[in-house]
Amino acid sequence: MASTVKASIIVNNYNYGRYLKDAIDSALHQTYNPLEVIVVDDGSTDHSAEVIRGFGDRITAVMKPNGGQASAFNAGFATSRGELVFFLDADDLLAPGAVEAVVEALQETPQAVRVQYRMEVIDADGNPTGIVKPFGHLPLRSGDLRRHVLTFPFDIPWMPTSGNAFTSQVLRQILPMPEEEFRILADYYLSNVTPLFGLVLFLDEVLASYRVHGANSYEQLQPEIDLEQIRKTITHACQTREYLEKFSGKVGADLGGINREEILSVSYVANRLVSYKLDPARHPMKDDTLRKLFSQGISASLRRFDVSWLMRLGFVLWFAAMAVAPRPVAGWLGRSFLYPQRRGGLNKLLGSLHRS
Repeated sequence: MASTVKASIIVNNYNYGRYLKDAIDSALHQTYNPLEVIVVDDGSTDHSAEVIRGFGDRITAVMKPNGGQASAFNAGFATSRGELVFFLDADDLLAPGAVEAVVEALQETPQAVRVQYRMEVIDADGNPTGIVKPFGHLPLRSGDLRRHVLTFPFDIPWMPTSGNAFTSQVLRQILPMPEEEFRILADYYLSNVTPLFGLVLFLDEVLASYRVHGANSYEQLQPEIDLEQIRKTITHACQTREYLEKFSGKVGADLGGINREEILSVSYVANRLVSYKLDPARHPMKDDTLRKLFSQGISASLRRFDVSWLMRLGFVLWFAAMAVAPRPVAGWLGRSFLYPQRRGGLNKLLGSLHRS
């Protein structure tokens, strides 16, 4: 497919030399043009530089000192010339028709600033695991999502980095992003801020592969509680809140009476409650108390206009149970809440409780 829209695929890499060649190949083998492939190496100490040199002038290489994921995104975007931008993690893959499908979607809906698509999960060797992101019970949200991100941003099923494409127009308004705050989870910033500037499209197609190999920066190999990961999630949610407030003011988005001092996404409060109950000594928010978290959990549950009253009641009951549960039971409740793959057939019922 040829078009007047130039696309940029920015492969961001740090010590993923084992997977890097496959990621770059998946970018180069798109069915679409015009296309540029930029590879940003964030100070790798493995053989990544050798892999990058092997592609010669088929790619644009940006070799930089280690600065983290946000730093790599900023450097790649500063080098890019495309009107459509993909940030591809070096351990992931794009399907050959990914860029073509996104361009077609944007031609039909030019008001959109971002396109998401499904991703199949693969193992370290590239074999499909049978899991597709997002889980089937979760809704695929498209359209004007400003009210969602300003009410319960961290409850929205956003896709990981490689499951997104952005217009350069929206990226110019929010990049460069803060590098120290988003050394990891830079997609938290991109996912939550971009909907303030225009429509989001979700394509119900598998257009990328998400590799889970045990050395991922964030994704866990097994669905077990990792309190260090939970604490990182809490911290990044707090940091992202500041930029939601900043950009909502910039674009004039209405906060609808929401207290700017609090983020009351159900998942955000749930992560804090799990952290507080299971390891209070290392909990990152020192002013949290059980009473405060329970109260905020109820408020977060009741503001979820995207689900039925039955699911909101279920959230309330979960927070109540967590508040009184002894530590072993709290651990079980936390695992069941945070990891959908542990809930089996219950997910089908939960999916029916989402509103369109």
